[in-house]
Amino acid sequence: MPSPLTHDDPQEIGPYRPVARLGSGGMGTVYLARTAGGRTVALKTMHARIASDPACRTRFRLETDAARVVGERYGAGVVDADARAETPWLATEYVLGPPLDDAVALCGPLPERTVRALGAALCGALGQLHASDVVHRDLKPSNVLVTAYGPKVIDFGIARAAGDEHLTRVGAAVGTPAFMSPEQAGGQEHSAAGDVFALAGLLVFAATGHPPFGHGQAADLLYRVQYTDPDLTGVPEGLVPVLVPCLDKNPFRRPTTDWLAARLHDGAGEFADHLPDALLADIARRATEVWQVAPQRLPAPADVPGTAPTAAPARWTRRRLLLTGAGATAALTAAGAGAWAVTREAGGPKPQPAPGPSNSLLPRKQLDSIWQIQVRPDDLFADVMPQGQLHVVDNMVVTVATELTGVVAQTGHRQWSMSLMDSDWEVASDGRRLLGLGPSDDRRAGKAGGDPLLLASVNLLTGELADPTVSLNEFNGELVADQMVCTANGVAYVAAGRGKYVDTTFSAAQTWYLFAYDMDAGKLLWTKPLPARRPGSVRLYFLSGSVVGRHLVALQEADDGTVHAVVRDTRDGTVRWDRPLDGVKAGRVQQPLTADDHRLYVGAGRLRALRLGDGGVAWDTGTTRPGRTYGLPALKDGTLYAVEKGLGLVAFDPVSGRVKWEEKGGQGARADLNAAPVIGTEYAYSKRGSQLWAVGLSSGAPAHSYKTTGDRFIAHENAKAVIAQGGGFLAAFPLR
Repeated sequence: MPSPLTHDDPQEIGPYRPVARLGSGGMGTVYLARTAGGRTVALKTMHARIASDPACRTRFRLETDAARVVGERYGAGVVDADARAETPWLATEYVLGPPLDDAVALCGPLPERTVRALGAALCGALGQLHASDVVHRDLKPSNVLVTAYGPKVIDFGIARAAGDEHLTRVGAAVGTPAFMSPEQAGGQEHSAAGDVFALAGLLVFAATGHPPFGHGQAADLLYRVQYTDPDLTGVPEGLVPVLVPCLDKNPFRRPTTDWLAARLHDGAGEFADHLPDALLADIARRATEVWQVAPQRLPAPADVPGTAPTAAPARWTRRRLLLTGAGATAALTAAGAGAWAVTREAGGPKPQPAPGPSNSLLPRKQLDSIWQIQVRPDDLFADVMPQGQLHVVDNMVVTVATELTGVVAQTGHRQWSMSLMDSDWEVASDGRRLLGLGPSDDRRAGKAGGDPLLLASVNLLTGELADPTVSLNEFNGELVADQMVCTANGVAYVAAGRGKYVDTTFSAAQTWYLFAYDMDAGKLLWTKPLPARRPGSVRLYFLSGSVVGRHLVALQEADDGTVHAVVRDTRDGTVRWDRPLDGVKAGRVQQPLTADDHRLYVGAGRLRALRLGDGGVAWDTGTTRPGRTYGLPALKDGTLYAVEKGLGLVAFDPVSGRVKWEEKGGQGARADLNAAPVIGTEYAYSKRGSQLWAVGLSSGAPAHSYKTTGDRFIAHENAKAVIAQGGGFLAAFPLR
């Protein structure tokens, strides 16, 4: 089971962060670790004291190669590896199941049906290795993990060999004495037949609870393996004639794995059907508990001066406090996919692991959720904080309120959290990566009126900045109206200014631009001037923005308060068309846009579709359904959905605007127009009061509901969850 990290365990290994220790041996340490997207892996590293030994590095590389050969069907799938790193490491799938020795300790000797299914599956694993001229050399119960889908073979003998300070050569015994073959015990060549011998011994252990040659000192075991008969007491009668030929002292008389597999099992049924209930329950427990492991690090001993090195803090400075009116109210504003908080002092904070529920500020709500965690309440900023401050990035959800928090979507585990009252984090995501925007600490390079503007990737594992990072001295990163409009395909689309900072959002002394920067290529693609804004304007240039093909689609508020749909060419920033949207209020459309390859769909009043090519109206409910009011739309699988005031959900054909169906039952009259519906495969989810209702896509009728404090919702397809934020909580509900 996992144990806490020690004081000198590394904070990061490659792109992975250790969470707990799984074990340590002569060659290295194995950690439970997590990726930036929240995936849990087993991370094996080599001890620094032997990393300089070429032979040890070669063994490590061979182990990695062998793990790749056996593949994820029969082994722990290799996720990533770097055998050339200063500290070589190997990241594999974290297998959700106990080692075979733990399974036997829990259940006692396994039933014959289990042993047969286990043995046949292990024959498949060894057969795959042997076909590639690879032998395991250290097959034993602790190196076989039992999952509900079959056993997986791990640890290809390398760590044990290095730990015993032996090399694989004639005359040196390498492996574990209790499960060695006779030729291996005598220091002779260990071939595929030796793995067959070890497998038979392992199956004796699974069926009886004891090794075939007993226990004792290594020398005694090595003698018995070479010269005495195995102890088959307790082996089921039907297995004895199958295993005895495999335990022959002469490797040339042993059968192949194909012969053994055919006599063990016919392959019928699922592997889980052959496992005892107690073992299945243990597998389920482990699958649940691994997500609950929180990072813990033991303190350094009193005589050790200092602890493990920590990662460098994020290179962010803080912005000035944006004051509205007479300057008495602190405001947080944002637009589109970006979000920003505004203060400025010297220095910058380091994101910290978020506190658990026991540190919560509010009483835990009784919600019908898969999980719920508390985030800092954002009620103080409800009037000016835009909706849509939930970002789906890989397997994570990044939420923006008065804190920026990274959460594993499937489990609710908080990877990190940082207060936005102390630091400016404006972020945008394209679903694969998270980009951040703020002022750079490189004051000497600033020539646009203040510190340069900083663009950087955000490490989803830590919340800190990561490469690629770029400092742009032609823009003033201190201006509070600098804005990350959106990002797509590695390109950041940013509104930024030049000129001195003033205690308002905009000033006549400032000039403003929209630019596109390719983060991967490290290249500024284009820069276009933006029209002047009225000094003192609170909202930013862009209410929302998104990239659709070669179109940068945005909603913007003009100085007269009208909202415009504006489409630019992503290749050069040229405005293709600009269309005012009558009847749309700016404060209601600060959420992600809804568009497909051909049309932009706008709600928050009439529901209409605008052609991306020329801005023309494709259809408008002001004509087809006059007098009706709609909330923000959602699009999925060729159908457009929106909440109609007084009716509930309505499904439209996005091409023609024709109604496909209307919600039945009358309960949709209470549906919230401010929250866009979330669409699954069976249900559409719509907020009604303090409940999230699931409406059947085939029936058009409400099916069930969940209690929620949320007022903004987003689908996380990978986690099969509706993520809800609001009322000081973040929660997940089933997405079906």
